Amino acid sequence: MKNITIKSTTIPALGLGTFQLENELAREITAAAISAGYRHIDTAQVYQNEAGVGSAIKDSGLDRDEIFLTTKVFRESLSEKDFLPSVEESLRKLKTDYVDLLLIHWPSRNVPVAEYMDQLMEAQRKGYTRHIGVSNHPTALLGEVLATGADIITNQVEYHPLINQTKLYTYLREHGISLTAYSPIAQGKVLGNPVLKEIGEKYGKNEVQVSLRWLVQQDGVMAIPRTSKTERLKDNLNIFDFELSTEDTARIDQLKKDNQRVVNPPFAPDWDQVV
Repeated sequence: MKNITIKSTTIPALGLGTFQLENELAREITAAAISAGYRHIDTAQVYQNEAGVGSAIKDSGLDRDEIFLTTKVFRESLSEKDFLPSVEESLRKLKTDYVDLLLIHWPSRNVPVAEYMDQLMEAQRKGYTRHIGVSNHPTALLGEVLATGADIITNQVEYHPLINQTKLYTYLREHGISLTAYSPIAQGKVLGNPVLKEIGEKYGKNEVQVSLRWLVQQDGVMAIPRTSKTERLKDNLNIFDFELSTEDTARIDQLKKDNQRVVNPPFAPDWDQVV
């Protein structure tokens, strides 16, 4: 496993995403992932599987500090009156006194950035979370986030070989913030891509493994692939025994011209324009 260090914080570069996993399946997959060697687990209030994830971690036999655990505050709970109670409920479901990382899941058109970031920092002061960050925040909103003085360590966004996130990634690197890639295989769209397939054959890997390797090989990037099948957990983890060449990396970089965004709900912010 490769680790990345952001602001003196060491985090496994590859984690388990649990989006769309119902509670019991989330428990099973999380337990299997921990057995396979995963030590970075990602959930969210809106996934409605925090209880399952928490049970798997608690039953794993590992000390709590051996798992890097992330959850996210739902956009309907960002107001001052709802924020901290929602985090306290998450901790109860997760069966833990703290999470390692607490994120704002989506920005809100109804709650100002300054208000929800103040509550996020208060959650950190209370010890509910060790670190804080955001998700789905384009550069314009990141400017507002940083203006609050919040010491965020990551922005979790859609990132895979088929989307152009150059502007956002460059901004994050300039500010010493990591990028956590969700939907890192474009929800399966990388499968069958001729460039990724050809490169994979060279290394004895598949398109998914090449995509994940391309991500974690970048400076300050983590990836949290989600799977509902235990047999894929080890495949996703099996990306640390090879390194993409400069030439192969450049070929993959060219795929972002397609700019295929797979997550774009009606409440999404105004995304950064392609550069």
